[in-house]
Amino acid sequence: MTERRFDVWAAGDAYERYMGRWSRLVADEFVAWLPCPPGARWLDIGCGSGALTSTVAARCRPRTLLGLDGSAGFVTTARASTPEPARFAVADARALPVRDAVFDVAVSGLVLNFLTTPGVAVAEAARAVRPGGLVAAYVWDYAEGMEFLRHFWAAATTVDPSAAAQDESRRFPLCDPTALRDLWDEAGLTRVTVAPIDIATLFPHFDDLWSPFLSGQGPAPGYVATLSPATRERLRQTLRDRVPAGADGTIALKARAWAVRGASRITDSAR
Repeated sequence: MTERRFDVWAAGDAYERYMGRWSRLVADEFVAWLPCPPGARWLDIGCGSGALTSTVAARCRPRTLLGLDGSAGFVTTARASTPEPARFAVADARALPVRDAVFDVAVSGLVLNFLTTPGVAVAEAARAVRPGGLVAAYVWDYAEGMEFLRHFWAAATTVDPSAAAQDESRRFPLCDPTALRDLWDEAGLTRVTVAPIDIATLFPHFDDLWSPFLSGQGPAPGYVATLSPATRERLRQTLRDRVPAGADGTIALKARAWAVRGASRITDSAR
């Protein structure tokens, strides 16, 4: 997949308004799904604004915790909001600046879909954990489970049929449990398990849903940024007419992520 300018997440504040509030809810459920022994050494690959890193710090009592992200802006946001023992650095998920087999757990939240070679990143995560160590990740179910994005792209294609080419459900094949399992199998990981994580996405009013699409960061906001003011307003009205609102104006939707975990192989020399 060719990387597009608006796919590159860089600013923590913009991400928080658009997706961060929901990614923190998913991170909490994801960490609860993982074995979480105290004193483990954790690596968070593509840590973003620190949603998953801070959850690990709060719930798992790690001995060490390193968050890595390709965006200096994200690293700055994560460093400011995550307690010790977390440390952060700017790094590429596909070329981790860590030695072999030094972590007990390597995790990644909502990142793999945005990498041109996700298999390389999973192989790097497997390299970084000890034999028998855990490699786990989660991605949004763009194809079916992200209701507010499904409403957005349906409205967008009504206004502009060419918008269909930008829809994450078409562009990101890893938003599927079979694809995730295959990726973990290809990396040589064992005892692979895939599970859904469902959360509620409650918007108190329509502007709370709409305004994050004006951030200009991420596929859907990036698409909105290309529109003329008149077309953008048509899209806003179409989306407003489409989403189900309660009598008090609240919009109650759901979002799903797919989580995957597997263990690094234990070689004869490590037994």
